[in-house]
Amino acid sequence: MTTTEQPPAAPHGDRHTRMTRLAGWSQRHHWAAIALWVVALAAIIGGATAAGSDYRNDFSLPGTESERLLEAYAQHSPQQRGDSVTVVVQAAGGIAGEQARIDALLADLRNLAHVASVRPPDPRTGAISPDGTVGLATVALDDAAGFIPADDKRAILDTALAHDSDGLRVELSGDAIREVQEAGGGAGEGAGMLAALVVLLFLFGSLLAASLPLITAVFAVGTTSGLVGLASHVLTIPDYTAPMLILVGLGVGIDYALLVFARHRSELLAGVTREVAARTALDTAGRSVLFAGATVVIALLGLYTLGLGALEGVALSVTLTVLMTMLASLTLLPSLLTIFGRRIERSIRQHAARNERRGRVPGRRWRFWATVVQRRPVPALLIAVAVLGALCAPALGMRLGLADEGNDAPTTTTRQAYDLIASSFGPGANGPLVVVTADGDEAKARTAYEMLDRYPGIADATVAQPSPDGQLLTSLAFPATSPQAEETADLVERLRADLPDGVLVGGPTAATVDFATAVDRRFPLFIGAVVGLSALLLLLVFRSVAIAIKAAVLNLFSIGASLGVMVLVFQNGWLGASPGPIEAFVPVIIFAVVFGLSMDYEVFLVSRMHEEWTRTRDATHAVREGLATTGSVITAAAAIMIVVFGAFVLSPDRMLQMMGLGMATAVLLDALVIRCLIVPAVMRLLGERAWWGPRRLQRTLPAVRVD
Repeated sequence: MTTTEQPPAAPHGDRHTRMTRLAGWSQRHHWAAIALWVVALAAIIGGATAAGSDYRNDFSLPGTESERLLEAYAQHSPQQRGDSVTVVVQAAGGIAGEQARIDALLADLRNLAHVASVRPPDPRTGAISPDGTVGLATVALDDAAGFIPADDKRAILDTALAHDSDGLRVELSGDAIREVQEAGGGAGEGAGMLAALVVLLFLFGSLLAASLPLITAVFAVGTTSGLVGLASHVLTIPDYTAPMLILVGLGVGIDYALLVFARHRSELLAGVTREVAARTALDTAGRSVLFAGATVVIALLGLYTLGLGALEGVALSVTLTVLMTMLASLTLLPSLLTIFGRRIERSIRQHAARNERRGRVPGRRWRFWATVVQRRPVPALLIAVAVLGALCAPALGMRLGLADEGNDAPTTTTRQAYDLIASSFGPGANGPLVVVTADGDEAKARTAYEMLDRYPGIADATVAQPSPDGQLLTSLAFPATSPQAEETADLVERLRADLPDGVLVGGPTAATVDFATAVDRRFPLFIGAVVGLSALLLLLVFRSVAIAIKAAVLNLFSIGASLGVMVLVFQNGWLGASPGPIEAFVPVIIFAVVFGLSMDYEVFLVSRMHEEWTRTRDATHAVREGLATTGSVITAAAAIMIVVFGAFVLSPDRMLQMMGLGMATAVLLDALVIRCLIVPAVMRLLGERAWWGPRRLQRTLPAVRVD
């Protein structure tokens, strides 16, 4: 057996590395470092406030049938290539009695920017309900909703709602309206930060000490949010990126700063000076932060393997967030520790003295727990794997899609419009399929219409209408089921297979099916790329094949279990959630972020085990002491992640609710089940073999140190 042979390490305080030099610079120039962060934050936020943001959603899917349909419209009917807004009007006494007011409403809309045309409610096209009380007007836009300025979309919303009064009810639906309507702010950010502060207070026993990781995270998130807002003017960045940055930035920023600060505290309690403690913290925990951050970045950049423009802006933005949190943890935090070092050291020593008087030995409970698991590693491993396997099972039935107006808050105009349309025209009226004969063949268009008129699953269809040049013949097919229903997705696939060649099926509902299918097909490639590169990084650090494989497999377990919980809640409707498909891009983003964060705990825990293994060559002792010295920090870091991510379940946005629950669950399982049960059990069963690596690998791999 070959083990990693390394010379005894020098005392941390005597090392002279890039990390210790960075810590030394932050200590000597602490006021300059803080001033740079303050100026950068003020300048970026000021610039972003002045310039505003230009977030745009890009759900283009090159090569799909939906995209070919849009390209055909762009060529033969440019005025129809944009998105549309549906204006739903309701009059208890009948639409005919309010015709003058409806005409005035539509006239005002015609005069607005980016409005290409307005089609009034017409009984000949089925746009007036059978009882005559609800009508649908269509506002055609000159571009996709994501590429129209927010102010112009808001003008459409405000202008229409201004006519809602005295017996005429007006509601609006469409992507353009969903992107600008006021959904009511969630309490996620504030609740998450408050809960994180409480956890830090319990850990450190000092308000000042507990505040430093929060301050570091706020600086990182603030600068990143401003930079991404400015970047949205030149890059296509989705409008849901901003709250996602806050969610990830707060969790990761507090987590990284906590790991560095916790090592700083332990060094102070070991008797070294504040200066040496800061340098040692950066030279050890700081390296773990760098490695963990690099893993998150690799996972996020892996989103590019999906080839979906809707996710590339998210990947770039969240990557920038992680990089800024790393930078703040390694430069701003040491500077703050220098300024407040004396007061923090005093509070840390007082807190430790109180614990000592109460008989609390640091790490005693974790040392005891590690001993219990090591005595019975097989039962611990089997129980933990059974729990994770049971939670992973529902993920196998995950159905991807995109939220529509039916998932919006009940008070929003889009949800009101959705419910009115469904009750007056049928559930399929909220997501009609656009069926286009793209070669101008009228006989083929008639054949397609006749098929649609009697096709199972279609409630109604319209006769094909020609484009101005006669090359496109368009029918609308109204499914008998709602846009998010699994039967509707099956209907799209069956129609595409059964309709004559040259007849395309598109529209928002079909585009959602295409997007979900594209994500589903490319997900395995994404997982393979991320897992492979992350395992390679672990191999470089620990030179151990077993540790690299173990980390990759266990991270897949925790993420799979979190996706299973998400399916139970949001797809199956547990805990009172509205049942529906899982947002197609949420699983890949959760995988990217959580896989990197799980590596964070893996590196922090295993690097401390590796320190003890290098020092003592006792595998059992290394596992026990590694867990004893990191258990409380990992638990606190996980608790902070859980409360920050979990607080976003309070958001009114379904996508943020999914991400908050999924990430919080993954971190909870990773910290409690994997780090507390599986890792010590597996390391005990492996023994010295945990650190094994082939001789050729030992000679070939470059030296990378995180402990």
